[in-house]
Amino acid sequence: MKIVIAPDSFKGSLSALEAAMSIERGIKNIDDGIETVIVPMADGGEGTVQSLIDVSGGKIIELSVHDPLYREIKSFYGIMGDGETAVIEMAAASGLPLLNPEERNPLLTTTYGTGELIKDALNRGCRKFLIGLGGSATNDGGCGMAQALGVKFLDKNGNEVGRGGSQLSEISAIDLSGIDQRIKTASFLAACDADNPLCGPKGASAVYGPQKGASENDVITLDNGLKHFAQIVEQQLRIDVKDVPGSGAAGGLGAGVMIFLNARLERGITIVTRTTQLEEKMTGADLVITGEGRIDFQTAFGKTPFGVAQIAREYNIPLIALAGSLGEGYQSLYEKGFDGIFSIIDQPMSLQEAIDNAAELLENAAENVVRLWMEKNLKK
Repeated sequence: MKIVIAPDSFKGSLSALEAAMSIERGIKNIDDGIETVIVPMADGGEGTVQSLIDVSGGKIIELSVHDPLYREIKSFYGIMGDGETAVIEMAAASGLPLLNPEERNPLLTTTYGTGELIKDALNRGCRKFLIGLGGSATNDGGCGMAQALGVKFLDKNGNEVGRGGSQLSEISAIDLSGIDQRIKTASFLAACDADNPLCGPKGASAVYGPQKGASENDVITLDNGLKHFAQIVEQQLRIDVKDVPGSGAAGGLGAGVMIFLNARLERGITIVTRTTQLEEKMTGADLVITGEGRIDFQTAFGKTPFGVAQIAREYNIPLIALAGSLGEGYQSLYEKGFDGIFSIIDQPMSLQEAIDNAAELLENAAENVVRLWMEKNLKK
């Protein structure tokens, strides 16, 4: 018997690898001879670096960069086991969790730190990049990232503009003469699950600006800034990105990586399943187990368990999902490739208790579910 174990992280308690190992222990409690294949997963958001480092035998690089308000912080990215592929979560340098609620201000926040992560990886010889675009605190169209990589944005007097979304409307010229030339020899793939355009009522500013601290007037200022930036890019660089699905991701960083890195946008779970070779590892499997901290109707919007389920369904392999909690509408997933969905909570407990005991709870749930599945299938 072969069981593939492919969970996402249980945020706040277990990494994807730790979750997978807990599930494996539960299976081995039944029969140590069951073949298990561990594939730590992610969907392009938080945890993607750790998952891909774990599955490839890579390493985490820690360094100092600038946060969304241009303060020096400790950050990180990963280099996969091949030694040339960098995995970067933009939120590690430019993310909303790095700011207190009262500090959120997309008029001021910058993606400069994300550019610093890219530059450090270039310095270490990386020429392939996977960049996760989720969780940003920014609305600068990726200009901060570009500034860190040597691009200059000039106002009508030829002076460099400042950082943040409020400065985009001041741009009159884009000077690429100082851009890091190593970018031309590198390939960039961006994990992007949002399909928002850059501007307009469904754009970066209108949809995501308020959660980043933008007032109604700020949203107008930010949207006008991105429109102006897009016009300058089209006029001077002959690149039109404003209506490309995903260009509005991460406050317009989706557009920025396309413009300055020639990046391709793709759904995060698609990138991760391909990079981990999940499909190949499912060959000959009798059962697949996935999971994450919470499963609900939103899981079908490109999250890890859904992506794993689609592959399992394609090969007609039963799939069971384990979660810390089951939310609204999780039952809809039964029509989308899920054969069983279970919470690992076995008695009333607080959230902190669940987090503290997640490894044991997951192990026990895996053992109980797989015992039942085996009993049913052995009787056949």
